[in-house]
Amino acid sequence: QVHLVESGGGTVQAGGSLSLSCAASGSKFPLGTMAWYRGPPGKRRELVASITSDGSTNYASPVKGRFTISRDNAKNTVYLQMNSLKPEDAAHYYCNVKTVIQEVFWGQGTQVTVSS
Repeated sequence: QVHLVESGGGTVQAGGSLSLSCAASGSKFPLGTMAWYRGPPGKRRELVASITSDGSTNYASPVKGRFTISRDNAKNTVYLQMNSLKPEDAAHYYCNVKTVIQEVFWGQGTQVTVSS
């Protein structure tokens, strides 16, 4: 099992920055791809960014150039630095990790609110 704990959400004015982190613990290590998704609680989530175990990154078009995903494999933690935030970035952000055998685990989510 993998337990994920997200932190760093909150409220920021448009144009501001927030940093999210997600720490993984449990018994299914090493981890494969780690990612951030966003969406309303209980509804479909969209991929924001992902990062493989060797550091290759992928970003959704709306966040390219503004968001940066990174990971610390020694700490089993993934980060999302969000700059130049827009009202449309407001959402519940979820951490997602895959194990090397493709099991998928989700965090409980953290709310990001962007005021205009």
